[in-house]
Amino acid sequence: MKEQSAARAGRMSWRHQLINPVLNKEFKLRMRTPRAMWTLFFYLFAIGLMALSAIYLTEVTSGRGQSYNPEQSKILFYFMSMAQLGLIAFMAPGLTSGVISGEREKQTLNLLLTTQQSSATIVLSKLVSSLSFMVLIVISTIPVYSMIFLYGGISPEQLFLVFLFYLFIMFVLGSFGILFSTLFKRTMISVIVTYGVTLFMFGGTALLFIVLVGVMEQMPQTTTNAYSWIGHIIALNPAAALYSILDPLVSNQAFSVNSIGQKGNNAPLALWQEFIIIYTLLSILALWLGIRRLRPRLRRK
Repeated sequence: MKEQSAARAGRMSWRHQLINPVLNKEFKLRMRTPRAMWTLFFYLFAIGLMALSAIYLTEVTSGRGQSYNPEQSKILFYFMSMAQLGLIAFMAPGLTSGVISGEREKQTLNLLLTTQQSSATIVLSKLVSSLSFMVLIVISTIPVYSMIFLYGGISPEQLFLVFLFYLFIMFVLGSFGILFSTLFKRTMISVIVTYGVTLFMFGGTALLFIVLVGVMEQMPQTTTNAYSWIGHIIALNPAAALYSILDPLVSNQAFSVNSIGQKGNNAPLALWQEFIIIYTLLSILALWLGIRRLRPRLRRK
């Protein structure tokens, strides 16, 4: 009896450490509402509709009587990967940018801070509970991707890397959302700032890269500088990083701006590798700042 009681106490201790009260409460509130079901339904409906539309357009443009070209399944896979990345960028900031400021507006944050949970436990539990629903949505789209494997041309390794990248970009956007939700008292401001940062990551870095490419092309070409620093700008773009997973040659092209005769050279780092290194550091910094700013501090006189 004593051994069974000890084993039961050990399991309860591990469960208590893995699922703390904050995480348990967030899971129940987020997953047991009809809104979660309808959000999942409309997300799968949108990604499925885009996949079927892309297959139909591919069949029409290639001719119904001709055999299917594996290159066309690659184009379909690229399209679905980018479409899902856009949906993640649209939903992830909305799920995380109001988790702390929302508690503050409902006047429940002070009650939460009086519990025995540490600031790190509260912030990380809010992040995990918010992103777990997004992870559920993304994993539920795997059957949609299985349609592509019917035509061939895509390896399971590519699909695995793409889904790992989805998890990482959710973590990045969620960390920024948690930070701004902690810094700003109003949820509306936090949402606007988080979506602004997301827009800069996707659109601002791409626009900056295009402008700098135009400026660099006006300069004399050189063969001594194999890689231009301009490639580091587009490495900050999530869409470019994802595309470098699908087509590794993109990394060489991005780092070969304003150079001639550089075929066969490799980039210092693939775009997705540099993206992961930079945004891992930024995400850790965002979470650290969020944890530090969660509890109000008394001013020293």
